[in-house]
Amino acid sequence: MTKILIVEDEAGIAKFLRQGLEEEGYVTDWAADGSEGLRLAKSGSFNLILLDWMLPKLNGMALCSKVRETDKSTPIIFLTAKDTLQETIAGLKAGGNDYIKKPFSFEELLERIKVQLRNPVQTPNDLQLGHILMKIATHQVFNGDNEVFLTQKEFALLEYLIKNKGTVCNRNSIIEDVWNIHFEYDTGVIDVFINSLRKKLNLKKEQDYIRTIRGIGYIADDIPQ
Repeated sequence: MTKILIVEDEAGIAKFLRQGLEEEGYVTDWAADGSEGLRLAKSGSFNLILLDWMLPKLNGMALCSKVRETDKSTPIIFLTAKDTLQETIAGLKAGGNDYIKKPFSFEELLERIKVQLRNPVQTPNDLQLGHILMKIATHQVFNGDNEVFLTQKEFALLEYLIKNKGTVCNRNSIIEDVWNIHFEYDTGVIDVFINSLRKKLNLKKEQDYIRTIRGIGYIADDIPQ
C-alpha cells in the first residue's frame, strides 16, 4: 500500500488529485493548510508528499524544510505556479525532490510520482575524493578532520560525482540520475548546487576536486587540475 499526502489549499485541485491517484491504486490523505500538512507529514506514514507552494498558516517551503529536519528520505514534489530558476533552486534546497508547474497534466504528474517512488540502490561503502570522505551509512561528509554539513540534494550530488570519479558527468545525466527528473528541465540548478558544494567543502582553486567542463558538465578527480 503506497500512501501519498496531498498538501493543497484549493479543494478542487485536491479532489482532482485524490480521485486520480486513488484510481491508480494509491491511498491518499489531504491537508488544506501547512500546519495540518506538517502534522500529518511528521507521522511518517506516507511514501510521498505532494506539496503546494503557497499555503495558509505555513507555506510549502517552510513545511518542506521542517520535514527535512527529521525525514531525509520521503520524496516531496512541489506543485506550484512559480517557475523561475531561483524559485526552483529554493524549492530543491529546501529539500524538494521535484517541481511541477501548475497547470500540469495528470499523466505527467503520475510519471514523476513513479520515478520518485523507485527505491534507490544503497551501498554501505565509504567514498573518497582527495581529502573528502563520505560516510554513506551515517550520511556524513568530512574534509580532513572537519565535518561538512550538506543538504540531502548536495549529498546526493557529491555522491554521484564521486561514484563517477574520472568520468565527465554531463548536466542532463546529473538531472536524470540525481534529481530523478526525466523531463525538460533547467539544468542551471546544477551549477548553483556545485558552487554551494565547493563553498561548503572549502575547495580552493588549488584543491578543487570538482572540475567544470565548459558547455558539458563536471568531473570529480582526486588530483586537482
